[in-house]
Amino acid sequence: MLKLNDKLLLERVLDAALASRLAKVVLVLGHEHPKIIQALGLKSGRSRLQVVNNPRYWEGQSSSLQAGLSEIQPQISSVMFLLGDQPMLKTATIDLLLDRFWHSDRDICVPIWRGQRGNPTIFSRAMFCSLMAIEGDVGARQVIRENHKRVLSIELDDPLCFLDIDSPKDYEVIQKLLK
Repeated sequence: MLKLNDKLLLERVLDAALASRLAKVVLVLGHEHPKIIQALGLKSGRSRLQVVNNPRYWEGQSSSLQAGLSEIQPQISSVMFLLGDQPMLKTATIDLLLDRFWHSDRDICVPIWRGQRGNPTIFSRAMFCSLMAIEGDVGARQVIRENHKRVLSIELDDPLCFLDIDSPKDYEVIQKLLK
């Protein structure tokens, strides 16, 4: 519910996703989901956007990942996971990762900046069972580590897309960058 300039933090990520070439955007919400839906307004009415409530949000990241994947799993061949706390992510970055992944033979795609892995990440259908088996407040790091030979790493030249907001200090840094 934090605002950066005139937009909610989550709204910035959602706008980038909806402007991209993603076929469908699934927004997984948990705590206070009705309040977030209301704050986003018309965003939830877009045809490519599906809002999913994760009633197990308190179990951590893995439950949100699985709630979203469960909604679309039979319909898709790959999935990109974006984080709602990375407001500097650009549509062009999403599309670049999609293009490179679609033209590769790999099952996982991760962005890299100066040797550090970041998000968003892409997984093919071949990885869905592994993703559904994750437990706890963790993302897909272990799946990526266990399948390192199946990973396509894309070096990005924009470090800002990796910035996330995990603390008040992070929020201040990003606010200054947007001025």
